Amino acid sequence: MTNYVENSVGNPLGNSVGKAVIVTGGGTGIGAATAREFAEDGAHVLIVGRSESTLKETADGHDRIRILTADIHDHDAPELIVDTALREFGRLDVLVNNAAVTGFASLDALDRASVRTQLGTNLIAPLFLTQQALDALEATGGVVVNVSSAGSLGRRAWPENSVYGMAKVALDFLTHTWAVELAPRGIRSVGIAPGVVDTGVGVRAGMPPQAYEAFLGEMAQRIPAGRVGRPQDIAWWIVQLTRPEAAYANGTVLAVDGALSVT
Repeated sequence: MTNYVENSVGNPLGNSVGKAVIVTGGGTGIGAATAREFAEDGAHVLIVGRSESTLKETADGHDRIRILTADIHDHDAPELIVDTALREFGRLDVLVNNAAVTGFASLDALDRASVRTQLGTNLIAPLFLTQQALDALEATGGVVVNVSSAGSLGRRAWPENSVYGMAKVALDFLTHTWAVELAPRGIRSVGIAPGVVDTGVGVRAGMPPQAYEAFLGEMAQRIPAGRVGRPQDIAWWIVQLTRPEAAYANGTVLAVDGALSVT
């Protein structure tokens, strides 16, 4: 079941005027912050997610944000999402593949259902959504932004988060490969690899709130920047990488993690 809503409160225009953007996972965290950042910059944004209530919270106060309730892993979701954006905006300039799910489990505790869900949402869904968007992105010289994770960069291990991590590694590989494949069509492919960001994802994955807060506090002491990230820290960079001035950035995955990945 899908639902489409537009709110009605105005915002000042910025440098993204005329752009049309899709953000998956737009109801919470980085996706919500990214949608608002684009809208405040003048773009029209379609946010996609499974929870209508959280999507409405993101859109509240932003007349350029529209919502579409859908599971991006459904077979017909790519066509539905792209068709909705084109029907409402008449074009597509940016696709932000942000939606993701996680589940904490060691190898001996993994089950097939959890693995299928994580790989389906974190890897397969963005692959086929991007495929569906190619013609529209080619028409505008558009940009694909894949949101991965600084935790899966380099040679670091990620105990009890292996499936999430391997999906993000694969997403980075797609970012590199699409940059080469799609360059002749005028489409750029870039990635953002956030570090530890306070999005509430741990609680949504089943971690007790007190344990999640303790985790954030511990990580803040390890991060050279002296704090964990905010969703707005990542959203700002996503918008910057889609600007014309960033046109020479292609195939890169930018770590935004307070320098944790280089310690």
